[in-house]
Amino acid sequence: MRLTTRAFGDVAVHVRVAGREPGTAPPLLLVHGFMTSGYSWRYVLDALGRDFTLYVPDLIGAGRSDKPDGDYHPDHLADSLGLLIDALAIRGTAVIGNSLGGYLCMRLALRDAGAMSRLVNLHSPGLATARNCVLSVAMKVVPFTEAVVRELVWRDPERWVHKNVHYFDETLKSREEHREYARPLREPAGVRAFHHMLRDTLAARAMDTFAATLEALEARGESFPIPLQLVYAKADPMVPPSVGRRLRDLIPDAQWVELERGSHFAHVDAPELFLAAVRPFLGVVDPAVGPS
Repeated sequence: MRLTTRAFGDVAVHVRVAGREPGTAPPLLLVHGFMTSGYSWRYVLDALGRDFTLYVPDLIGAGRSDKPDGDYHPDHLADSLGLLIDALAIRGTAVIGNSLGGYLCMRLALRDAGAMSRLVNLHSPGLATARNCVLSVAMKVVPFTEAVVRELVWRDPERWVHKNVHYFDETLKSREEHREYARPLREPAGVRAFHHMLRDTLAARAMDTFAATLEALEARGESFPIPLQLVYAKADPMVPPSVGRRLRDLIPDAQWVELERGSHFAHVDAPELFLAAVRPFLGVVDPAVGPS
């Protein structure tokens, strides 16, 4: 899909389409997280595709989508998701966002409540942790951070992926996955976009602004603009479940699910638990058991 964005200009966004034929089932948008791509949803496409037409993009700056130079502020990426939804003619779609994808979709909901009908937020950041703050400070005060990132990643992109994408069951890692996630890190534009996401998209200041917006909603007694489900695994090594609990406190009307097993990528290493948690929220009823 080609999009004309305010922040990035004219860009090509890679979108996988799976599941039911368009027009025969409701749409479901699956948005991946940082350091991954739409490929990360591979283990749940068949199950979700029985009830939905699935649209699985690679975010701008990631996967097989364009990697423009520019300001990767989270609102810019969120707005690009809104443009993609309109370009696909699926406005009002349900969405599942993993990690960075969930954070961007929450920001999109606050900016354009009509873009999505409901959102599953799977292990997303959004509230600054000590790690975010340290990273943000380092990106500002350490000179040549892009050169440092390039040196670290370019030595062996597949090894970088292997060391930094963590699962509850590490035996699920594969050469195929390493090649897919390392693909954008083999080119200068991909490394530059990776650096911009570290510096801009995951900036602690942007997360603080996001938290302030949620606090203002709660203070006014207003709900989050769309139905929201927060799904976090107890063993997540990348975004601690305490972040999810803090989001739950800020959004008391959100549905809360804490998985006993699974990692930051529960749709990869605990797909049965993940599907059991999200399918009822998405309105999928198992005829054998009826509504939950």
